[in-house]
Amino acid sequence: MANPATTTNVWEAITKELFAILGMVTDDNQSRTVGIVYHVENGKFYIGTGLNTWKARHIKSNHSVSMTIPIAKRIPVAPWVKIPQATITFSGTAKIIPGEQAPLELLKSVFRHKADDPVFMKDNCLIEVTPQDEFITYGIGIPIFKMRHPHLARGRAPVK
Repeated sequence: MANPATTTNVWEAITKELFAILGMVTDDNQSRTVGIVYHVENGKFYIGTGLNTWKARHIKSNHSVSMTIPIAKRIPVAPWVKIPQATITFSGTAKIIPGEQAPLELLKSVFRHKADDPVFMKDNCLIEVTPQDEFITYGIGIPIFKMRHPHLARGRAPVK
């Protein structure tokens, strides 16, 4: 079967979601993951956090990250039937943008009404994640009943 994932349908799925798992590496090369809420703009992901959080510290020391976006699947007429979640995974690079240096409109998209508070923004930042190479997918671009067949459900699509 042809690859079910296309760049277009992957980005469409990403923009409909808001939760992902961000993977990073510590100073002493230990892997860590954390659930995050993201905003997408111009092919980049933006995550709000404190300047002194462990997420920000890890990314300052190692810019390589991964993200996995889980996408819940349900059968509308039988919501009690368990279906595996679809996923979109990618590797990327991340950088820290201090709140005082980030564009106000972007801050408003992530921090909402707190973006206008200079005291709050002084201690916060955006993590900007740029996806690289390709998306690795499961269950994107196929009907739910085909998700039980991994060879049909797996896909890859270029980021751009």
